[in-house]
Amino acid sequence: MAEKSGAKADDRTLEQKLWDAADALRGNQEPSEYKHVVLGLVFLKYISDRF
Repeated sequence: MAEKSGAKADDRTLEQKLWDAADALRGNQEPSEYKHVVLGLVFLKYISDRF
């Protein structure tokens, strides 16, 4: 059971690191400026999963 608890803590740490990295990459941009990048990534993910 200790492993499950540790895994959850690691997941939260990873999630926080990813969120912090995304904030740093966005910087002071408005959502309307980076929405094209996000939509492109969503499209690529869809195509990757589909085919």
